[in-house]
Amino acid sequence: MAQGFSLKDDLFNADTVGRLARHFEDAGVFKASPFARDVLAAMPPLELKARINLIADVLARYLPQDFTAASKAIVSALPPPLDPTLRDDDFGHFIYAPLGVFVESHGLETHRDRSLDLLEALTQRFSMEFSIRAFLNRWQDSTLERMQDWVTHDHYHVRRLVSEGTRPRLPWGQNVGLTADQTLPLLDKLFADPTRFVTRSVANHLNDVTKHEPARVIARLEDWQKNGQQTPKELDWMRRHALRGLIKAGHPGAMAHLGYHGDLPITLSHLGITPDPVTRGDTSTIALTFTTAQDAPLIIDYVIDFVKANGKTAPKVFKWKVLSAKAGQPIALIKKHHFKDNATTFTLYPGPHQLHVQINGQIRQSVPFALG
Repeated sequence: MAQGFSLKDDLFNADTVGRLARHFEDAGVFKASPFARDVLAAMPPLELKARINLIADVLARYLPQDFTAASKAIVSALPPPLDPTLRDDDFGHFIYAPLGVFVESHGLETHRDRSLDLLEALTQRFSMEFSIRAFLNRWQDSTLERMQDWVTHDHYHVRRLVSEGTRPRLPWGQNVGLTADQTLPLLDKLFADPTRFVTRSVANHLNDVTKHEPARVIARLEDWQKNGQQTPKELDWMRRHALRGLIKAGHPGAMAHLGYHGDLPITLSHLGITPDPVTRGDTSTIALTFTTAQDAPLIIDYVIDFVKANGKTAPKVFKWKVLSAKAGQPIALIKKHHFKDNATTFTLYPGPHQLHVQINGQIRQSVPFALG
């Protein structure tokens, strides 16, 4: 049987470790072979994060012990920056992530400014969004002051580091104690960026903020609309992306901001799920037919109340369709839903369930069904 894909082996292997080692050898810092041998001897049983830490630890043995000298050695060994003329999808390579961990471990306490200089250089080869958070926690004011300069940096990867590094809920990143009062002024200088790599980060940052301050995010987006610095097409994309969590939850303010009205007159003629009962592991068909009394944009989702282990139910929202309705013209939609059994992140339990159709954030009709 063929083995499955391994992210840790794809990112950290003999080839990528060798690439990093050769950078330093070409710069005259240390020989590539001994370094690569030491890393590869200990790497196979380690998971992804542990591999990053291992490489950083081995680097510490090979680089000069003085941090100033080590930082100069790192800069001398860096490959050229990522192409600054691109707009998106140029992430660099994970093999440079250990360099950020080295900076955290050896420069955080006693070499703050030099470390920030180094992270500025490193993020142009691979994002330092995780490493910068250690400096935000240890040197909040100084790091935010540096970010005020970075928002106008020539390289878009440095500009993105500001929005991504300060995100309230960065996946896999350590928490930072920043408030929206501290981060939104930075986003005010980034939302009009010409690169999608930056504007996506800004939108993701706003989506994080919506978890606690939805009204504030909506107000900021309205301000940006009035500002006129970003192109309407790009700002429309950012607005939808920033409010996606609220839209999925049916938040009335977010719906109204995007032009989706929850009080739209709608006549539903059919909502059903077949087969009923549904067997775990099978695929069902969800069908919906309705008309609207006026032309209107619609966001249509379906919600399933799943039975939990304790017998209670909890709703889960699924995206269905975004469309523009014409008054009086019937709309018929069909959706396949796979009730995947034995999933690693979600467990199905048998019992009575409920299916709801949600249109512009409002539950319009519900039907029961059984899951066996």
